[in-house]
Amino acid sequence: MKKTLIIVAGIAVFIILVVILVFYLTGDMVDTANSFFKAVKQNDITKARTYLAEEFKAATDEKALQDFLSKSALLNFKETSWGERQVSTGGRGELNGSIKTESGGTIPIKMILVKERGEWRIYSLQKPEAGLTTKEEPGTPQKPQVGLATKQEPPSAQKTPLVLTAKDASKAMPSKPEQIALAKRSMHDFGVSLKAKSMEHFRNSISNLWQRQFTTEKLNEAYGKVMDAELELSVLDTLEPVLDEEAKIDHEGVLILKGHYATQPSQVYFQQKFINEGGAWKLLGFHFRLE
Repeated sequence: MKKTLIIVAGIAVFIILVVILVFYLTGDMVDTANSFFKAVKQNDITKARTYLAEEFKAATDEKALQDFLSKSALLNFKETSWGERQVSTGGRGELNGSIKTESGGTIPIKMILVKERGEWRIYSLQKPEAGLTTKEEPGTPQKPQVGLATKQEPPSAQKTPLVLTAKDASKAMPSKPEQIALAKRSMHDFGVSLKAKSMEHFRNSISNLWQRQFTTEKLNEAYGKVMDAELELSVLDTLEPVLDEEAKIDHEGVLILKGHYATQPSQVYFQQKFINEGGAWKLLGFHFRLE
């Protein structure tokens, strides 16, 4: 019995320590979120925007933010309560909670935050819809939300969006010449880094999202065997890649290019993935092989 009590006490202590650790790791996230809403309460939208991630600001101008806050009753903010806090590697965090308004109302809210230059910034601000909604057909593609958005339900229970959503993170399919240019540029940047035996140049060319997940050192480790092979890819700069499949944009807004270079004696095959950041397609994934 005594041993059981000791085990139970140990588990309780462990849980308490985990909770303390979570609150410690997410404290700065909460500070950013609360500072944002304090600026909102003062109707200082310019200051509120300083707490937004660069992609959020690129997707949503000051007027759109003002309108969203007004229509969502968030301008009537009184205090926040964050019941769920999460932080993951790669500089990404999530807050789930509610906003209490001056009139006594409660608004559920979800925030995605990312680390930019060592500071937490708001990447996405979401709220579920209130009132009656219509149901859309199952299987409607979902696209990543940057900025303001309503909460997306699973496909079997999707709802129509509120009047305001963020500008879609994905854009129209680039033309065939643009696809070729994207493939060539990525292969060129990768080749430059291989020759330098450092992925620093390559990392500077990829998307902010991928950069947040991989440092130069991690990319060096990931492509270490390729660098050790001392491949010379500069010859590809003078060749046009052939796209083996029609380019497509998947349900997450990711552009996928698959193709090859008709080199001899071996051909270079590649698959590249891109996301749209600030109106430009940026590399999100890169793979190639020789056959």
